[in-house]
Amino acid sequence: MFNFFKDKFKKVLSKFSKEVEEEIEEAPKPEEIQEEIKEKPVEEKKKEVKEKEVIKEEPKEEEKKIEEAEEKPKEEEKEAEELKEETKEEEIKKEVKEEKGIKEEEIEKVEETKHPEEKPEEIKEKPTEEKKKEIKEVIEEEKPEKIEEELIEEEPEKKKGFFQKITEVISKKALSEKQFDELFFELEVVLMENNVAVEVIEKIKQDLKQELVEKPILRRKVKDIIIETLKKSLDELFDVDKINLIEKAKEKKPFIICFVGINGSGKTTTIAKICNLLQKNNLNCVLAAADTFRAASIEQLQLHADKLGVRMIKHDYGSDSAAVAYDAIKYAQAKKQDVVLIDTAGRLHSNVNLMDEVKKLVRVANPDLTLFVGESITGNDCVEQAKKFDEIVGIDGIILTKSDVDEKGGAAISVSYVTKKPILYLGTGQEYDDLKEFDPEIIISGIGL
Repeated sequence: MFNFFKDKFKKVLSKFSKEVEEEIEEAPKPEEIQEEIKEKPVEEKKKEVKEKEVIKEEPKEEEKKIEEAEEKPKEEEKEAEELKEETKEEEIKKEVKEEKGIKEEEIEKVEETKHPEEKPEEIKEKPTEEKKKEIKEVIEEEKPEKIEEELIEEEPEKKKGFFQKITEVISKKALSEKQFDELFFELEVVLMENNVAVEVIEKIKQDLKQELVEKPILRRKVKDIIIETLKKSLDELFDVDKINLIEKAKEKKPFIICFVGINGSGKTTTIAKICNLLQKNNLNCVLAAADTFRAASIEQLQLHADKLGVRMIKHDYGSDSAAVAYDAIKYAQAKKQDVVLIDTAGRLHSNVNLMDEVKKLVRVANPDLTLFVGESITGNDCVEQAKKFDEIVGIDGIILTKSDVDEKGGAAISVSYVTKKPILYLGTGQEYDDLKEFDPEIIISGIGL
């Protein structure tokens, strides 16, 4: 079931997912986030330490300049003093020559007068050199300790702030509406090829757009989001009031069911299958051969009635179909039968005169349930037929035949959503038991979701 649709849908869906992933940039992984958090503070601290060193070096250079500026006048004073001392020495020597009685000790005392003036300069220079050494030692000792302490204190705060930002914006780039429309086009074509109704395609498109467009999404989660959204959309397609045929048939006696649809859709065979199902649930049935137009239609239904062991009410070909239905209901009331199943002539929904005839039959028989029988393999035609029959006659539910050979599945996906009527059963073969109660999961699994 739905093999053609399943294969094509899988291919285009995986392609659509990859293209959406390519449009969305990958969000950073948690490990990368942690590494960035760890690396950033370390780099910042290194910068701060370098800045501090530069700041500390700047005043040192200024001090050097100040010292050089202070040393210049000192050097000039020294030169002046040295000149004075030289003149003094010359005078002393002259005096020594004049006064030969002066001893050499006096000359040494005069020379010693040079040194006391130089000592204070040495004392002044020492503290500046000692200060420089102390400053360097303090900087070297403080560097590793301060960096470690600040890293330990500030790291948790930076982690918290970074995670708050990353949760607000998961990915760097969101998918725009224009990009989505371009990417969805190929998926839209595949849905159309597989007979999915335009209304259904539009719903799927809007649902996907709501989940993907202008939203921050992790790239690795794109495919999961698309599949989950599609599943949700398909579930909503079948969100209509369900009909339990067996329970409903027990509500009234006789319970009248009228089957309508176009030529060759499988109405007569479906009536036989429903009759078999009702008999298994202890409900007696009467068949009404109201298709008085198609050749061999009465004989075909008679054959099924004989096999199932039920009574069939019939008139001649060309007689009033509404009269046949009326007689079958009266018989059921007289014989206390549980259910009356009315077969009608197949007709195209576009033929106004024939549609008026079936409208008259429905008016006379006043059925409790009118079921549309359509071929699953006809796709969008089946959907249009169901819409027209609902507008003219008014249908309560749908039975899709030939579902076992339906490779596309568009009718099964679309007909319920478009008509807002439930699908009761799927015909899956020619045997009486080849009638499967409809479950949306059959469609979802059938297309590979």
